[in-house]
Amino acid sequence: MRIKRTAAPHDTSVRRGRVRLIAAASAVVAAAAMAVPASASAAPTPSPAAKVAMADKAMKTADVGGTAWYTDQETNTLVVTVDSTVSQAEIAKIKKTAGAGADSIRIERTPGKFNKLISGGDAIYSGGGRCSLGFNVRSSSGVDYFLTAGHCTNGTSTWTNGSSTLGTTAGSSFPGNDYGIVRYTSSISRPGQVGSQDITRAANPSVGQTVTRRGSTTGTHSGRVTGLNATVNYGGGDIVYGLIQTTVCAEPGDSGGPLYSGTTAYGLTSGGSGNCRTGGTTFFQPVVEALNAYGVSVY
Repeated sequence: MRIKRTAAPHDTSVRRGRVRLIAAASAVVAAAAMAVPASASAAPTPSPAAKVAMADKAMKTADVGGTAWYTDQETNTLVVTVDSTVSQAEIAKIKKTAGAGADSIRIERTPGKFNKLISGGDAIYSGGGRCSLGFNVRSSSGVDYFLTAGHCTNGTSTWTNGSSTLGTTAGSSFPGNDYGIVRYTSSISRPGQVGSQDITRAANPSVGQTVTRRGSTTGTHSGRVTGLNATVNYGGGDIVYGLIQTTVCAEPGDSGGPLYSGTTAYGLTSGGSGNCRTGGTTFFQPVVEALNAYGVSVY
């Protein structure tokens, strides 16, 4: 009997079909390989410094009033101090804005509300408000002035001590900075002292240093420097950069008053939160910057 073969083992049509199947399968594998997204390769993790920079940018973008921040160089973190008005939702907004930099943020709460510390009363007056005189200073030509906070001198002209005219505003920088200068127009005594403490030089403080502040509301108090180059958002667009952050207490009316240690001048009271009964956080405009801006020196 003869058996009729329906397909030879080596039939070329079958072989071509197999080739086509193999080729098609290879094409699918190749296409799948090409379809792997580029993001499958993990993006490089930002450096600690880059994360801090991202967090710093986020603070400015989020624009939350009642916040202050500075970079802790030792730990590569952005220390963000928030007052009692800042909500958890606002903190979450800051961290979301920071993206990959969020884990470099360290939140610290402080009691009370950040204010620019100006109120009615005595000491140095202008425009119905009261501030505190910072340091008596002198130009190279021998003209006498005094420094105080820029948010005090903004929009003001004549200054008095409550009974006699002291002088007129000659320069003011706020926000951004927080310093102003008043030129004496009277012959009132103006020694180069803070209370009974003679001031002979100016410098920038260091973190951890003990410092003293004197103001017309609360008198003399001491504390410690906790941060440098701090940024404070007082709200309403009033943001000040490059401040000294401290644990020294202060209250409204102390604005513009001097920060010092021994015979060295360090800063001018800008603002803060809390009070001198329970404590708080206070920020100071570095006095060296103000002296350089106006070309004057302590004496």
